[in-house]
Amino acid sequence: MRIYKNFKESNNVTLYNGDCRKLLKRLPSESVDLVVTSPPYCIGKAYEDPHDDIETFRKQHQDIFSDLYRVVKPGGSICWQIGYHVSDKCVVPLDYIVYDIFTSMSEGLDNPLILRNRIVWTFGHGLNSTTRFSGRHEMILWFTKGLQTVFNLDEVRVPQKYPGKRFYKGPNKGQLSGNPMGKNPSDVWDIPNVKAKHIEKTAHPCQFPVAIPRRLIRALTNKNGLVLDPFMGSGTTGVAALIEGRRFVGSEIQKSYFDISVERIKDASDGKAKIREDRPVTEPNPNAAVAKLPDEFRRIREANDE
Repeated sequence: MRIYKNFKESNNVTLYNGDCRKLLKRLPSESVDLVVTSPPYCIGKAYEDPHDDIETFRKQHQDIFSDLYRVVKPGGSICWQIGYHVSDKCVVPLDYIVYDIFTSMSEGLDNPLILRNRIVWTFGHGLNSTTRFSGRHEMILWFTKGLQTVFNLDEVRVPQKYPGKRFYKGPNKGQLSGNPMGKNPSDVWDIPNVKAKHIEKTAHPCQFPVAIPRRLIRALTNKNGLVLDPFMGSGTTGVAALIEGRRFVGSEIQKSYFDISVERIKDASDGKAKIREDRPVTEPNPNAAVAKLPDEFRRIREANDE
């Protein structure tokens, strides 16, 4: 597979090592079917300026909005995966800021951005806090540019908990009540985050799992559609796009992460991508040693109850 630096409609993959504002200006108007990204949160990560703050986050989004909006097709989708700006003083939900900017800046245009879903991505593991409840979720805002044109629900159905359930009354009494393909995954997605020994882990400190963009790409685009990630990071969205038979264009300003994305996307093209399949999270084996309550913990809890 050839990876192009300069975008053409015929390119299967275009990767740009630089500021996404420059890439966006080079993309044709109304050429992108879907945007999937997770921008920097401006909370002092290794790849961020230590002086970045909430206002930096706000300005970055305002600066890119016009071109981001321009390149998306009418009826196309923008999916923004975002968490929280956490400081010693407070926790700020960044999706509120994104929603305000995207809706206010598109108000009055022919195809204003419409929020279709505010999806909760929940995960079971992460840093444990001692001063507040530990964070175990982030958000995905799904907007469409005007009225949506694609929603392939059958492509993303998940197994029912009770597939044998039947109608208990009405004209269909006794018949199976569920869809044979599975159920709608709802707006709460339980997908493990990429930490420690996760098969997808790279040197990037804040990867999101391939299962997230894969689900969005399946649902919101058709084969050979164009997917854009302006904050590409380690190339997760690109990996998902190639697996699902879509074209991809992405940018990443940090050279070390850009190089990781190139290798991962090449692997995806060759059918060698390391991914965790999008499957339901299972409960731990109760007989596993790590699932059993240690005697030390039991004694401490018993003493605390006295």
